[in-house]
Amino acid sequence: MGKEPKYYIVEASALPEVFLKVAEAKRLMSTGQAATVNEATRMTDISRSAFYKYRDAVIPFQNMMTGRIITFQLLLHDEQGLLSRVLELFAQTHANIITINSIVPTNGCAVVTISAETMELSVQLEELLRLLRQTAGVIKADILAG
Repeated sequence: MGKEPKYYIVEASALPEVFLKVAEAKRLMSTGQAATVNEATRMTDISRSAFYKYRDAVIPFQNMMTGRIITFQLLLHDEQGLLSRVLELFAQTHANIITINSIVPTNGCAVVTISAETMELSVQLEELLRLLRQTAGVIKADILAG
C-alpha cells in the first residue's frame, strides 16, 4: 500500500514560484484562456514537465466562508415560466448557480434543488429565502445544505 497524502495550508507567498505558476496554468485552462497545456505553460513561463510533475499536487484553497455553497430545495407549482422567475431572482441577488436538479412534476408540483455559491450575494441569505417564498407559484423554499 502507498502512503496516504498529507495536506497543508500554506500562504501563497511562502510557496516556490513554480507552484504558483502551476496553479495559474490550471486556472488559465479551466477558464478557457489557454486551450492546451502547451499554451498555458508558455503563458506562465514554466516547463511542461514542471506542470505535469505538480499539476495534481497544487490545488488552490478556497475560503469556505466566502465561497460557501448553499443548496436550496423548492416545491414549485407546475406552471410555465416559474422556474425562469426563480432563476432570475438568484441572478438579481448575485447568487452564482452551480447546479439545478428538477424532478418530473407530479400532481401539479415539482421539487427543484438549486446549489448556489453565495460568495457575492447582495442580500442576506434569509432575505433571499424570504424573496423565494414570496414568489408567486413557490409553495415551499428551504435550505437543504450549506
